[in-house]
Amino acid sequence: MTEGRSSNEYFASPAVVHDSQALTAWLTTLVRNRESGTLADLRRAKTRTNAHVRAGWYGGDDHRDLFERMAFLFATYHQGRTTPSYGHGSLGAAARRIGDGIARGPDNPGAQRLVDRIVASRRIPWRHLQHTVTRLRSCDQAPPSWTQLTDDLIRWHDRTARIAYMWTVEFHAPPAGGRTTRNGTTTRKDPTT
Repeated sequence: MTEGRSSNEYFASPAVVHDSQALTAWLTTLVRNRESGTLADLRRAKTRTNAHVRAGWYGGDDHRDLFERMAFLFATYHQGRTTPSYGHGSLGAAARRIGDGIARGPDNPGAQRLVDRIVASRRIPWRHLQHTVTRLRSCDQAPPSWTQLTDDLIRWHDRTARIAYMWTVEFHAPPAGGRTTRNGTTTRKDPTT
């Protein structure tokens, strides 16, 4: 042992930070390479498998469990799919895509109830997030950005981030290019004005 150093300094490892982009890249590679066994392992929520442990590595010391659960959500969405989806937008924007040809997003009572349950949760609402991913899959709609969803959930308890509020705003945002009138119809902006 070298003088001036304690034995604990030799065994101490630097804190590992999280990397949500690397998790998304690894998960999409599993789909692209058709590693259905590993994806099936990730869908086993009750049992910790080697695939869960590997997903947890990307979460670092502080977010291991969250990254394992995100891998579960990803694998649930991609069950039976051969093309990976990186997703886009926040969970609120993705929930706007839930529904059928008649009503989507805020106009769909089921999507509205689901978002209400999610944003009212003090803890991360894993069960409702799973339901959201399942609904998006069944509607054949793109999921939220997996990287952004992971980062949002890391900041779920940060009051200054206001993640639930931002998801609500994005869910209820009026359609792009139009404005909503009092009776709820959307009008297009006249290009001459």
